[in-house]
Amino acid sequence: MGEMVEFASNGGQCGGYLALPAAAQAPAVVVIQEWWGLVPHIKELADRFAQAGFVALAPDLYHGTATKSPDEAGKLMMSLRIDEAEKDLRGAVTYLLGHPRVQGTRVGTVGFCMGGALSLFAACRNPEVGACVIFYGGHPNVKPDLAQLQAPVLGLYAGKDGFVTPEVVRELGAQLTALGKRHTLHTYPEAQHAFFNDTRPEVYDAAAAEDAWTRTVQFFRRELKG
Repeated sequence: MGEMVEFASNGGQCGGYLALPAAAQAPAVVVIQEWWGLVPHIKELADRFAQAGFVALAPDLYHGTATKSPDEAGKLMMSLRIDEAEKDLRGAVTYLLGHPRVQGTRVGTVGFCMGGALSLFAACRNPEVGACVIFYGGHPNVKPDLAQLQAPVLGLYAGKDGFVTPEVVRELGAQLTALGKRHTLHTYPEAQHAFFNDTRPEVYDAAAAEDAWTRTVQFFRRELKG
């Protein structure tokens, strides 16, 4: 359904997977990878967002590298230069806002695990982000400047998550509340980390994933409708 494209970033080029909806013009979202890289699952999610009526771009933050090995994925995540990744995400936002099929002056960001942390980070750095969705987002080196956040946030979390724990979620909620930032953080009590990834049957939770998808699409349609 989609195709690989390149866009300007960080003085060079960054690749990404672009999926277009049936509509002539539509709101846009940046789909941000897990620690595995730009794997088929993320491309399929971009296709799914396009089917839901969005222009979706999934940037390749590892620039051609992807893995199925948790050990290698952990190494890739920890070696990722956060400043360079943010520039790639900024380039993705700029690319979408200049695309003839995109309507509106702001885009959404949505990310999963590592990508969830980067979704919030990008929203804090880019006022052009008009809606931010976090799926169990966490990364030890990603420290978003929440005071700069302008976009509303939808956070979707797992109650049985040993990485992004309920305590981490409560702390984020308290910080956002103290700063007066509009947000909704929802936790699925029986779900595990990565519950949305249907390529991982050991953690996939169909009911939680379906509800999270519905919340995400409704959130983007509401916040990006202008």
